[in-house]
Amino acid sequence: MIRRKTALRSLALAAAVTLTLAACGSASDDDGDAASPGAGEGAAGDALLLGTLLPQTGSLSQLGPPEIAGVDLAVKEINAAGGVLGADVEVSHKDSSDADNAQVATQSVTELLSEGAHAIIGAASSQVTLNVIDDVVGSETLMVSPANTAAKLSGYSDFFFRTAPPDTVQGDVLGNLILADGHANLGVLVFNEDYGTGLRDVVQGVVEENGGTVTFGTAGDEFDPTEQNFSTIVGNALATSPDAIAIIAFTTQTPLIVQELVNQGFDMSKTYFVDGNLQNFGADFDPGTLDGAQGTQPGVFPSDEFQGRLKEVDPDLQDFNYAAESYDAAMLVALAAVRAESVTPADVQASMAAVSGAEGGTECTGFEECAALLADGEEIIYQAVSGVGAFNGDNDPSAANIGIYLFDGENNNSFQRVEFGEIK
Repeated sequence: MIRRKTALRSLALAAAVTLTLAACGSASDDDGDAASPGAGEGAAGDALLLGTLLPQTGSLSQLGPPEIAGVDLAVKEINAAGGVLGADVEVSHKDSSDADNAQVATQSVTELLSEGAHAIIGAASSQVTLNVIDDVVGSETLMVSPANTAAKLSGYSDFFFRTAPPDTVQGDVLGNLILADGHANLGVLVFNEDYGTGLRDVVQGVVEENGGTVTFGTAGDEFDPTEQNFSTIVGNALATSPDAIAIIAFTTQTPLIVQELVNQGFDMSKTYFVDGNLQNFGADFDPGTLDGAQGTQPGVFPSDEFQGRLKEVDPDLQDFNYAAESYDAAMLVALAAVRAESVTPADVQASMAAVSGAEGGTECTGFEECAALLADGEEIIYQAVSGVGAFNGDNDPSAANIGIYLFDGENNNSFQRVEFGEIK
């Protein structure tokens, strides 16, 4: 191992968020052509094989292109800088689908472990991760999610990390945003899924601790994720006379909920969205339907420069949700392998916190600069493009930014500002 010297520096969060684009230059596909023998095996000199477990189908399929792009951009830049331990990084993309199609992720994980993936980046859905995580970490394969926010995943396993903050951060920002807008009585339309109920619990706590009331959407009011008729649910919520409505759901349910709220006469400017359903709806609704509505999304808006890099990988990319976090996930795994001088998952796992900056060191940006410092025996503080801080003891980011977005008369949202939060 290289002898290391530590130069303590203050942890700084990257101000720009970069988001990476679609599948370009992947070394393997669903046929597993670039497989390594045996789940989790590997040593110095082997090619680092990254598997992805990201949504190509299902209710979160809109997240797949930017997340896959983020990984592919990182791999492209890593390989352009000489790869990891003298070999190009390889990628195998698999579909996670969603929790309603659990067999898809289960099969994908089986394939990735058979191929010998050293790390799996995913899933996007916390529930999908909870369905497969024991198989992944039980094989001592590293798992790094770019989008999981469910609180119950904090500290789940030494082999599970995430580059998205837990719901304690987004929920705190959302609850305070609603209160700051003058709404004391909040109705929550939330589906009965770990992501939904966990985020609801945080928002409810913030509202109630500050003298507000959650009039609808507390425990027992959740709806089934497969629900298709929201007339009664929306009617029950509006009967409690809320000042505002928070919709905590995915994009499968959200358009139906929005239309029912409109049908029942709710003022949609007092509606709040979250990362699971924050998207540009455009012509899905009549012009002006969502004018003035707001939403929250972990991360800061990507800089023009980073968007440009992503567009070079996928010119058709329209959304950037969690692309930066996916990019960071791939970068951190690669840098941890460099520091460990091994691609064996247990060795990489032991260096993940260090390269994120948990042990102090020299701030650096991108693979080439950071890997050069590691080669010189330096500890590093990787400057995450998503703006997250170093991993804490639960393998969560120690700090993160939450973006606040505003919908216009065309039912599209635009970035307004960020709120910074530390993980509690």
